[in-house]
Amino acid sequence: MMEHRFVRQNANEAMDTTELRVSADDLRGLATKILRSVGTSQADATVVANSLVRANLLGHDSHGVRRLTGYVEEARAGRIDPTAGPKAETTRPGTVVVHGRRAFGQVAAEHAVRELRQVVAAQGSGVAAIRECNHVGRLGEYVGTLAEHDLVALAFGNADPTVAPYGGRERRLGTNPLAWAVPRGTGSPPVVMDWATSGVAEGKLAVARGRGEQVASGLLLDADGRVSTEPADFYGGGALLPFGGHKGYGLSVLIEVVGGLLSATGIGSLPGYTGGFGTVLVAFDIRAFTSAEDFREQTELFCRELAHTGPAEGHREVLVPGELEERVRLERGRNGIPISEDTWHELHALLPPKEEREP
Repeated sequence: MMEHRFVRQNANEAMDTTELRVSADDLRGLATKILRSVGTSQADATVVANSLVRANLLGHDSHGVRRLTGYVEEARAGRIDPTAGPKAETTRPGTVVVHGRRAFGQVAAEHAVRELRQVVAAQGSGVAAIRECNHVGRLGEYVGTLAEHDLVALAFGNADPTVAPYGGRERRLGTNPLAWAVPRGTGSPPVVMDWATSGVAEGKLAVARGRGEQVASGLLLDADGRVSTEPADFYGGGALLPFGGHKGYGLSVLIEVVGGLLSATGIGSLPGYTGGFGTVLVAFDIRAFTSAEDFREQTELFCRELAHTGPAEGHREVLVPGELEERVRLERGRNGIPISEDTWHELHALLPPKEEREP
């Protein structure tokens, strides 16, 4: 077991942050206990805990164990049913609807991945839409899993309105993330692209606010429609902005429509929206078109070619999507996952009184 030690960071900044380095195993154990405390089965608690800690390991702390506070609140309020089990319905050859039944989103999404693999094995390609779906965590997790089985995979979904349309100032769109993955050569993790269509994910904004940090200009507006760098302005009635101006906006519009309507979640800014996360997964078998081995080999050669590109001014190297996360995973696997002191105490406060403990 890794020794838990708080270390003070940013000592010269206006707001100091104190963090703990926690092993992935210890963090999974804590997350599992928290999830079990609200009635989640051991199997489902393991699925959710693994997903959250995996996000922390990869450096995506916005989608890591800090989410447990919200999950527990939603479970206690009845918006998440910790005891529910997803059910799949094949609608046509090549398509499946997974009824999440308000279970934890990770449980529903993992179920959808299994169902989609079966559909693709039979048909060569497939689409899965998840209904009654809660927050699923990182979409990249699911497309990455599919890519490891020689599939090209795409995932997207709509969420609660937090983003202003291009040229507007009021919330009309979700952060509406998109993920895409393809396999690489043997021994290399898949190429995984996973990002929100907003300039910054809301979870990352929350992390910045918790650290007392500002964000770059062009990511959010305050309640009066003025560009701001203060995360608090978003939580005070402002809005996030799409990435890439009209391009990210256009992509978000299509995700809102397709993700929201195929999943029966609805469009977030219209009547009838049911809340949650309107998730769609798409996959096709590389072997239906070409040799999977050749595909992997050529992708690996391309990734190496990209890595050998001479760096531009201000840059040290060229990375392929997914490589930075892999480096972070290795470092955090050795040295532990950084958890802020506040988050650590918040997590322990979620445990039943007899299980609370301080580091």
